[in-house]
Amino acid sequence: MGRRNYLIEGVSGTGKTSVCEELKRRGFHAIHGDRELAYQGDPETGYPLPGSKHENHIWDLEKLGSLVSDRSQPITFFCGGSRNFSKFIHLFDGIFVLDVDLETLNGRLAARPADEFGGTHGERELIVRLHATGQDLPENAIPIDATLPLAEVVDRILSRCEALG
Repeated sequence: MGRRNYLIEGVSGTGKTSVCEELKRRGFHAIHGDRELAYQGDPETGYPLPGSKHENHIWDLEKLGSLVSDRSQPITFFCGGSRNFSKFIHLFDGIFVLDVDLETLNGRLAARPADEFGGTHGERELIVRLHATGQDLPENAIPIDATLPLAEVVDRILSRCEALG
């Protein structure tokens, strides 16, 4: 939807939803990928699969392509995680990965309700493992310290967007 499109990624609990809401509050066009583009499917084929599993959390490529090709906004931010990002990462002008330390991550996950991803013990263990390994995150992304106050996190992202183009 933007003439410039940016992806904001990170493991669950790093602040993607909060950043998306703050960008919207500031008047930027921001898409919450986990709510507007995601479904459970095979990351290679896109074929829908029943049940909710981390490895099957993917974005709808057709819908994403349509949003990216609409150039009515100067900038669009796509916030969220997807296991099929390798199929669309080339569409973005920049990729940011929100990062927090383990203590902060554990604190944020502990505050989640049980019905939200990361709200159960097993999901928390998976997220901590993914945090430690960096697995499922785009390489060559710009790291953003998401332990900072939300306004500062968003300011840093916006500053980097200006530097990128």
